[in-house]
Amino acid sequence: MATTTDIKNGLCMKYNHGIYTVTEFQHVKPGKGPAFVRTKLKNVETGKVIDNTFPSGHKIDVVRVERRKYQFLYKDEAGYHFMNEETYEQTFIAEKIINAPQFLKEGNYVEIVFNAEDETPLLCELPASLVLEVTYTEPGEKGNTATNAFKPATVETGAEVRVPLFINTGDHIKISTESGDYSERVKI
Repeated sequence: MATTTDIKNGLCMKYNHGIYTVTEFQHVKPGKGPAFVRTKLKNVETGKVIDNTFPSGHKIDVVRVERRKYQFLYKDEAGYHFMNEETYEQTFIAEKIINAPQFLKEGNYVEIVFNAEDETPLLCELPASLVLEVTYTEPGEKGNTATNAFKPATVETGAEVRVPLFINTGDHIKISTESGDYSERVKI
């Protein structure tokens, strides 16, 4: 059993009959009254984010998790198949626990978080950003770059992203996997 002093970003805990991970927290000591901890908790199974306030010293049930690096192999009707680089053990993951499955490309590396007690995968996290090639986009018009305008573009995984007008088919772009937004053009 841990207490609220052990709360930090990324901590996994059992709360309301589910497993939640802490995405944000703040220790608050008001002038009047007892101290408390304000948190944002993300449900590992559903992805729903809730706000919760714990009184200072409150006991929390911590779930021990292990993060392991895996390589994405392929997708079929059973799910997404990954391989552990050290043991060559293969596992498959359901799409609902992957944070951005539309950007997965064969050979990408991800971190899979496992519940250490029963070895069940809890979530699969892609890197913060990925570099992908634009396979199709409409050509930009000359002289139409004064505004901060965007156009749709399809990347090599089949996902659609909004990009600036100067991006052309064949360009490589960096995409934020958390928001799905264009970050920058990359020279390869």
